[in-house]
Amino acid sequence: MSAPMSASNPFLNFPYGSIQMECEAHDLIVEGEVPAGLNGTLYRAGPNQRFAPRGDYHLFAGDGMVHAFHIRDGKVDYRNRWVRTAKWNIEDKEGRAVINAMNPFDCDPAYSDFVLTDREGLANTATVWHGGRLLVMEEGHRPYEIDPVTLESIGSWDFRGKLQTAMTAHPKIDPDTGEMVFFAYMATGPFAADVMVHKVNAAGILTESIHIPTPYSSMVHDFVVTENYILLPIMPITGSLERAMEGGPPFAWEPDKGVHLGILPRHGGGTEDVRWVEMDLCFVFHFMNGFDRDGVITVDACQFDNAPLFPLPSGEASGRAQPFLHRWTIDLNAAEPRATSESIDEFESEFPQCDPRYAGRDYRHGWYASCDGELKSPLAENDNYYNVVGHFDHETGEVQRYSCGQAMTSEPIFVPAAADAAEGEGYLLAVVTSFETRTSSLYIFDALQLAAGPLARVHLSHRVPAGFHGGWRPAS
Repeated sequence: MSAPMSASNPFLNFPYGSIQMECEAHDLIVEGEVPAGLNGTLYRAGPNQRFAPRGDYHLFAGDGMVHAFHIRDGKVDYRNRWVRTAKWNIEDKEGRAVINAMNPFDCDPAYSDFVLTDREGLANTATVWHGGRLLVMEEGHRPYEIDPVTLESIGSWDFRGKLQTAMTAHPKIDPDTGEMVFFAYMATGPFAADVMVHKVNAAGILTESIHIPTPYSSMVHDFVVTENYILLPIMPITGSLERAMEGGPPFAWEPDKGVHLGILPRHGGGTEDVRWVEMDLCFVFHFMNGFDRDGVITVDACQFDNAPLFPLPSGEASGRAQPFLHRWTIDLNAAEPRATSESIDEFESEFPQCDPRYAGRDYRHGWYASCDGELKSPLAENDNYYNVVGHFDHETGEVQRYSCGQAMTSEPIFVPAAADAAEGEGYLLAVVTSFETRTSSLYIFDALQLAAGPLARVHLSHRVPAGFHGGWRPAS
C-alpha cells in the first residue's frame, strides 16, 4: 500500500500535488464555442510524483506526466499519462520511492549509483513536436519520445546515436527552415563548466554539435536564437559536486560570479568564435524572443533580481524574487560590448511566449502569465499565484490583461489562426485551475482580445497539477 504524501510540503499539495490516475475523457463540456479553425493538440508537461518521495521534495524532482487536449471540429478530448522513464519503471515495480532525483546520496542502497548513470531522467518539463516526433524534455537528460496521440511511452531519444549530452527544455525552431537549435549545460559531465550547442534539421537529423567552455559551472534553463546569433546566458546558479558531498546544496545562487553572455555566430561559428559579454547581475528563467539587426542584438526576458527557488551556498534562502519584462540591448559593433537591460512593463510576468512564426525575428506581440495580487501563494520566494494572462504590444507598449480570479493559469500557448495569418492573429490557450472547485479547464482566447475573456472554457472533472510548460502540434 502506498504511503500518503507529506501534508506540510506545498509542492505535494494543491495546486501542485499529484493526481494518482491516468484517464481519458471524450467530448468534454464546452462553455462558449471552440473556434472551428483550431485543430490540433495542446500538450502540458509537469511533475506528478508517483510515490511519497524520499527526503526533501522539490517540484523539479517529480515524475513526469503529460496531459493532452486533442481539439478537432469544435470538440475536445483529453488524455493523460505518466512518462515511463527508467526511474518510474523501477519505482512502479518496487511500489515505493527508492531514488531521490535531486540528491544522489539519498537513494536506496540497491540504487545508490542510479542518479549518476541514468540517461532518461524525469521527463517532466516541456514538450516539442519536431521531425515527426513528440519529445518530452527535462534538461538534465536526453529527451524522451512519446506517442503524440495515445501518449504511450516509446523511449529515450538520442537522434540515432548522435546525441551524447542532455537536451534543454527550451529548444528553438527556425520558422523559415524548420531547423531546431538546442543546448545542454554541464555537457561533458556532472557539474562541468561547459555547454554543448546542437543543431537538428527539419527532418530531425542532428547535423552539428559545438562545445563551449563557460566561465563557471552554471545551470542554464533557456537561451536565445536569432537569425544570426546564439546567445547563452551564464548566470550564477552554480553547480558544485564538492559542495553537495559536504552536505550543501548541489545548485546555489552565487552572485559574486557575475553574469556572462556567450554569443556564438549561428552560421559557421565554432568554439573559437564565441564572444563573452557581461551585464549587471540578474537572473532569467525564460525569454520571450530575440532578434538582431546590423550587429545589434535585442532580447526580451522576464528578469529577476536574483534566482528564486535556489538557496545560497550556505543553504539559506536567496530571498523573494519577482520577474518583470525587460529588454536587453547588445551592440556587437562596440569596441567592448556590454549588455544593457531596461524594464519595459510594470506587471509581474513569467512564462513568456511569442508568435512562433516570428521566433528569432523582429516582432510585435508577446504573451505571458501574470498576477493581480488577489490569489496568494504560501511560498516565501513569491507570494502570488499566476492568475492572469497578459498580452504585451512591443510597438505601442500597451498591455491587455484578463484575470481568472480565484484560479491559477498555466503558461499560455499561442496558436496562429492560419499559416498566413498576420502576426498575433490566432488563439491563446491556457489550462486554468479553480481554487473553488479544484478542477481544471482549458481556456481559449482571441490572442489580441484578452480583455474580452475566453471564447471557450472546456471543462475537466479533475485538475491538472500546476506544472511547467506546454506545446502545440497542429492537426495533420
